[in-house]
Amino acid sequence: MSADTARTPDLAGRTAVVTGGASGIGRACVLRLAEAGAHVIVVDIRADAAKEAAAEAGGEYLVADLSEPDVVDTLDVRADILVNNAGLQHVAPVHEFPPEDFSRIMRVMVETPFRLVRRMLPGMYARGWGRIVNVSSVHGLVASPFKVAYVTAKHAIEGMSKVVALEGAEHGVTSNCVNPSYVRTPLVENQITAQAEAHGLSEAEVVEQIMLEPAAIKRLLEPAEVADVVAYLCSEQASFITGASMPIDGGWTAR
Repeated sequence: MSADTARTPDLAGRTAVVTGGASGIGRACVLRLAEAGAHVIVVDIRADAAKEAAAEAGGEYLVADLSEPDVVDTLDVRADILVNNAGLQHVAPVHEFPPEDFSRIMRVMVETPFRLVRRMLPGMYARGWGRIVNVSSVHGLVASPFKVAYVTAKHAIEGMSKVVALEGAEHGVTSNCVNPSYVRTPLVENQITAQAEAHGLSEAEVVEQIMLEPAAIKRLLEPAEVADVVAYLCSEQASFITGASMPIDGGWTAR
């Protein structure tokens, strides 16, 4: 076996579900898992984008509004791999943060991932193999102002991931988080605009003074870089990694 072969995840015969898989980190994960041999099911609210991502990956797609957690019960899917990636953001001071936005973020980023994990675990247990990867954030490890719902949700999924890791270990199921800093995605582009308005800065100043200031490596992450770590955590090479939080943060949390 060559060194390149040893480093390449072999997911042939596995089925992977990726939420928010139509763009950004999710789409990069869809393509990377498909490249590794998995049959990928893209779950997203945007039908056209989900269809396009699934076609590129040679997979399937399901259209679902994950802000309605009951939708999980309508999804007829079986998966060996679950990537909880779907997310959204709202930027505002705590005393001005709309409660309805807080609740929606909790549903999409905490309750729906819990329900998906709960739905998928029995099949994983029966097959004696499973990989759950939660796309958390550096904000699952540290906080920033004006993001009370996002930071709360990411801290919550960190805890859920660890509980699943402890329960799933005897069944051959691993559960981990990846913790990227700012990634070049539509979500981050929207954050740049919102932060500029909140702080009275230009968008360039937001990137330089707020987003990149805590990190040692002064650039935005690319979605494919996150997808590579996700694929690794799904591989046999990572079978002893569970309950972990994997920073991909350019040194942000090294301070």
